[in-house]
Amino acid sequence: MTEARCRIPLAATALALATAFAAGPGIAQQYPAGADAPFCAAPAIAPAPSHAPAPATATDDPTEVGWRLLAKLDYRTGEKTEELAALDGKLVKVPGFTVPLEDWASAATEFLLVPYVGACVRTPPPPPNQLVYVKMGEGKRARMDGWNPVWVEGVLKIEMTESYYGFTGFSITGQRVYPYES
Repeated sequence: MTEARCRIPLAATALALATAFAAGPGIAQQYPAGADAPFCAAPAIAPAPSHAPAPATATDDPTEVGWRLLAKLDYRTGEKTEELAALDGKLVKVPGFTVPLEDWASAATEFLLVPYVGACVRTPPPPPNQLVYVKMGEGKRARMDGWNPVWVEGVLKIEMTESYYGFTGFSITGQRVYPYES
């Protein structure tokens, strides 16, 4: 991965930090109050079958996954809920904001997906269960627009991945990135 830095203006950084401090103690484990709407809603997921899951295919309909479900990963121990474990290796779509990992990229093959604008500039960065490392499928690039939310569709893996901004608890092999519409 190439070294990159967030390019969010100082005013946005100040707003994100002010919101974080207003949310109270324990902010390292939570994102700012109200910043998760509408990203936290996710449908109930059926428990994982006793046999190994079939790999996702391009014809499958993606399962919508919200940030509250992703937060159920205990990144210190690796423990996850049954509903989260059932998504490992499945085609999903997750809403969020893009943070390119390539310098000055307007379109990227690798980026972080975060739950709110400015998440990458916080000190410390959000915990791994609130960061998703996305690597687009071969020959694909995603348009980077950190100010506007997007949907990212792809195959989810629950795994620790190191990036310039720290560790992420999830990775997605990206198939499609498009503007968020509820």
